[in-house]
Amino acid sequence: MSNKASDSLHKLIKSLSRSEKRYFNLYSSRHTLGEKNNNLVLFEAIDKQDEYDEEALLKQFRKESFINKFSITKSRLYDLVLDSLTAFHANSSIDAQLKRDLHCAEILYKKTLYDQCAKLLQSAKKVAHKYERHSSLLEINLWEKRLMEQNNYEGKSDDAILKVLQEDDLISEKIKNFNDFWNIKSRFFIILNKQGKVRNSAELERFKKIIDNTLLNSEEKALSIETKYLYFHIYSAYYFGIGDYEKSYVNLLKNVELIETHPDIFKEEPNIYFSVLTNAIYIGHQLKKHDEVFANLKKMRTSIKEVDTSKNEDLAVRMFSSANSIELTIYLQMAEFDKAVALVPTIEEGLQKYGDKMSKVKLAYFYFSVAAVYFGAEKYSLALRWINKIINSPDVEESEDIYCFAQIISLIIHIELKHDDFIPHAFKTTYKYLNTRNRVYKFETVFLDFIGKIMKTTKREEQIAYYKALKEELIKLKGDSFERAAFEYFDFISWAESKAQRTSFRTIIEEQLS
Repeated sequence: MSNKASDSLHKLIKSLSRSEKRYFNLYSSRHTLGEKNNNLVLFEAIDKQDEYDEEALLKQFRKESFINKFSITKSRLYDLVLDSLTAFHANSSIDAQLKRDLHCAEILYKKTLYDQCAKLLQSAKKVAHKYERHSSLLEINLWEKRLMEQNNYEGKSDDAILKVLQEDDLISEKIKNFNDFWNIKSRFFIILNKQGKVRNSAELERFKKIIDNTLLNSEEKALSIETKYLYFHIYSAYYFGIGDYEKSYVNLLKNVELIETHPDIFKEEPNIYFSVLTNAIYIGHQLKKHDEVFANLKKMRTSIKEVDTSKNEDLAVRMFSSANSIELTIYLQMAEFDKAVALVPTIEEGLQKYGDKMSKVKLAYFYFSVAAVYFGAEKYSLALRWINKIINSPDVEESEDIYCFAQIISLIIHIELKHDDFIPHAFKTTYKYLNTRNRVYKFETVFLDFIGKIMKTTKREEQIAYYKALKEELIKLKGDSFERAAFEYFDFISWAESKAQRTSFRTIIEEQLS
């Protein structure tokens, strides 16, 4: 067993906002007996530490009695902080409000204030129905049953009892329905996040096996608004995964409409709306639906201004990720590398603040995009530094697609930096990785064959010929639905052409866009 002191209390305290800390000060004073508030003293001492140092605390409070059982003291303080947060955020969300109402209903019931209890439950039930809080509805129904029993079913008929059963069954069915759709979505996304888009018929079959679930035969199988969102979400991701962007876009727009038509259901999770808009902007841009792209960008920027993230760090992280990732992507695809470079400090600041709260895969995509930005701006050393963040992260390796293309982009950057002595080593490392993971598809084979040839010659004429041949082979591959995904990570064709013409990567892309 590790002897390292737990820093959970430190992390909890450091996560508090100024308002939450002020509230804890008042809450602790009200809930601490005795003249000396040891909880507050310890709280303030821990809050002053940038990194948790238990030895320093033990030394600082060595004369205090609470130090003798410090683990118990910390545990009690941890619980007190959570209690103060519970009180502070008692009405911060629909779920919190419903939990509070249910707790109050229990108190009223135990005080035999049955009429007041029933009235509160009726009010809570309206809220739960409005916002589709089905789990809360089951709890509300449970208390209503207790009220019936307490009153010996006075005024209730057999039909009334059957109606209660039918209501419970419908709520339970909706909960199960949501859970079933969530299970399908999650199984699908585990594959998509790990391996990326479909690259062969076996992977396509694996995708289809999940999507062929009978629940997905019809939109009517989704019994609630949130479940309908999952239905469209699954299909938009499925078509994205197999490269059918038109159908993916259709389902994304259906979710945009669903969320905008039912704002009450989604208002407490605006990140869902941002995420759908972000994906619609990306796919719309790929389909060259520029008017719709800018309309959705306007929607996203307007919505971001209307959301208060000060009390919801999870939402702040998601908004940072969605807004900056799509803006960076648009700049990249429009070859506006200078604007993209200007955005990097904001991204670095956000990653410093939220990086440890983001998934490794999401971080990897940020690293990759920033590397591509610096590559387009011809700042190759900076590009290599960012791509190495992916290559040197063992956690990212589990997401095979992004890690695979990071290895390939690394080779391209070394070529630009003229690291002739290092390229053979990087080539062997990449080849070994791809073979180990069975990732040597047509694109990877073509590219690695090219690297093998380019390493063996210093003659300009031969190099130009190899780059021209690479370009032609890549153009053919881009027409293959299984290989198309590779070209969304990086414009390999434009890079090959730039090397063949002895001009800049940026120049080739700008010429194509003009």
